[in-house]
Amino acid sequence: MNYHVMTLFPEMVNETLSHSITGRALDNGIITLNAVDIRDYAQNRYKHVDDYIYGGGSGMLIQAEPVWLCYQDLIKKTGSKRPRVLYMSPQGRTFNQSMAQALSHNEDIIFLCGHYEGIDERAIELINPVHVSLGDYVLTGGELAAIVMMDAITRLIPGALGSDDSATYESFYDGLLEYPQYTRPPVYEGLEVPEVLLSGNHKLIEEWRKEKSIERTKDRRPDMYEKYMKKGI
Repeated sequence: MNYHVMTLFPEMVNETLSHSITGRALDNGIITLNAVDIRDYAQNRYKHVDDYIYGGGSGMLIQAEPVWLCYQDLIKKTGSKRPRVLYMSPQGRTFNQSMAQALSHNEDIIFLCGHYEGIDERAIELINPVHVSLGDYVLTGGELAAIVMMDAITRLIPGALGSDDSATYESFYDGLLEYPQYTRPPVYEGLEVPEVLLSGNHKLIEEWRKEKSIERTKDRRPDMYEKYMKKGI
């Protein structure tokens, strides 16, 4: 998987993803990361890429030209006529596990990150990306959203986790929240690990985990529980 990030803050992206699972995936060649500074494509000596908004309004807007030039250069370097392009936008589809799973099969993904008041609409029209959101709230820039999405996608790429089963049993993978988990000691502050988990009976353990996943989903995410029940699983 090759990630390309169009951003005003490449250091932020590079530094954050250099740790933990994404960091190991980078070290092992499972993913690559190319964070490109949109300012490098500014056509002025001051490297300014933002300007005032036509029609009035507070804040500044990223100009179309540096964004479009950056995108064209990425297309040339990737050798792809039409890679998957995601624009981090609160107006987009809400990112979820199903989307992460689908995206994990791509070879190249370009993340377009806005800042200030966003990006000149003409650049968006020229690039025609898929608008994707983390939720119904506004972030300072698209970098945080892109980082979250790359982390979620990377976990689903074979070899990124210590065990391929790790992603399978996590929350959301099968439409349910993950079951409770415990480690040593068996008793802490009077709270005991459920006896079934110490029994060694794998069939009973799996049944217990499924039951707890359903209970937890019904209690904490009734919306997910309703979808799960409609599937008839």
